[in-house]
Amino acid sequence: MACSFVIRSYWSDSLKYLVCALCLLVSVSAIGAEKKPIAVKVFIAGMFEIGANQGDKAGEFQHWYERYFADTQPIMIPGALTPVFCNKNGVCGSVLGMGKVASSSSMLAIVLNSQFDFSHSYFMISGVGGIPPSQGTIADVNWGSWLIDYDLGHRWMPEEGEAGAPVFMPRQGYEDIRRYQLNPALVNFAVSLSKNAPLKDSPSAQAYRIRYPEPQARRKPAVTVGTHIAGDTFFHGPGLSAEAQYMSELYGADDYMIAEMEGVAIAQVLARTVGTDRMLSLRGAVNFDQGNPNESTLAHLDPAPGETAGGFAETVENIVIVGGSVVDHIVSHWSDFKDGYTAK
Repeated sequence: MACSFVIRSYWSDSLKYLVCALCLLVSVSAIGAEKKPIAVKVFIAGMFEIGANQGDKAGEFQHWYERYFADTQPIMIPGALTPVFCNKNGVCGSVLGMGKVASSSSMLAIVLNSQFDFSHSYFMISGVGGIPPSQGTIADVNWGSWLIDYDLGHRWMPEEGEAGAPVFMPRQGYEDIRRYQLNPALVNFAVSLSKNAPLKDSPSAQAYRIRYPEPQARRKPAVTVGTHIAGDTFFHGPGLSAEAQYMSELYGADDYMIAEMEGVAIAQVLARTVGTDRMLSLRGAVNFDQGNPNESTLAHLDPAPGETAGGFAETVENIVIVGGSVVDHIVSHWSDFKDGYTAK
């Protein structure tokens, strides 16, 4: 912004200095106004996208992008995997990257970037995951009540321990970062608001479900709540699923519901910066965390053609149907949420 003052030769030196000072003040104020940080109401984080943000097969971010960011411009952030997008209503989002290191690195770069004001922000961590057939089914959408780190501890081969005993033991020193309980009032609000969301289903998902005998695995998709366990190792099979449930019980958390790869690491970033009281973790179930009784764990991990689980497309759409209702409510009732959420 150019200064509009014109210095006259016949002015006194003191007047010239005063005019120059005013000009400088106006210029600095203009620059400050132009660079005012974006006040973020809700930040939406996907972990991966399959291709583009629109127009092709959707991953974890495309439906969010189409709902909130289609008319926005990318904001480049040093250290983040992908640009951030922000709309005029204070909703921002980005793809952080898969795994604990990639996702937490991007989240830290974004939270610390001076282009954003996260002092009142809510964080919607959104992605897909696996689910135990005893707890849910393909295309379920699950709100995380607890986030647990699968990797922080000691493990050994089953044959090297007591027969039938757990093969995991927590490591001392990680007590504050191996598990996080998310704000119960906020989680309960999100569940209550979204529990009757009209979830999508498909014939392919229905056909896949009937391979499993568990009633929960065979039912229609639903909105549920429970513990999300994140590991950089894609743990799989009935034995490791039982171990995940053992860890949940060991840590005093709710039942293990979702296997994923990022949540607890992002929680640690937020705990160190802006806090986790406004954090939500939302995951859609795109696979069971183990095979059916007629297939081995390896066969389930590396299925033959035509044997893969159906329902991926419906699940990533369900995530946004469920999560979008909460995002919209927070934004439209901002005065009730700006200073934090407590049970009404």
